[in-house]
Amino acid sequence: MLSEKLSELGYPSGPAQLVVLDRFHVAVRTGNLVFTSGQVSSMGNIQINGKVGGDIALATAQKAAEICTVNCLRAVAAVADMESIERVVKVFGMVNVAAGFNDTASVINGCSDFLETVLGDKGGHHARSAVGMVLPGDWAVEIEMVVALADSSGRIATRT
Repeated sequence: MLSEKLSELGYPSGPAQLVVLDRFHVAVRTGNLVFTSGQVSSMGNIQINGKVGGDIALATAQKAAEICTVNCLRAVAAVADMESIERVVKVFGMVNVAAGFNDTASVINGCSDFLETVLGDKGGHHARSAVGMVLPGDWAVEIEMVVALADSSGRIATRT
């Protein structure tokens, strides 16, 4: 089970808070798809801020992407049963880059590799974007995710 794997890796597996500041939801479900809002590199006492390729080394940025991924999975759990994830459809990774840093794909590999570890093929085979930009709050990484949920029979639901 996904929640057990997260716990084994030392991460919380409970759902994220659904509404933040009454302005947006951490995730929205429509039919069998869940779209997460951007999840940043913050968990408990860990906050990874700074420019990748400047203040932040690649390995730390990959760990930041992993933390964002856990936050995305917890956002899914705010609106659906995390165990019903059929597959990760799309990952959109944003990296807070220092001037001259252009290896955003390697940073977001921290997300893709983690998804493959905890979800196997249904997490490791997804569409993905990895872009460099200036992120609010100087967060090192921010990730959005789209996941497809299985219906109660284990098939991907098709209703909207």
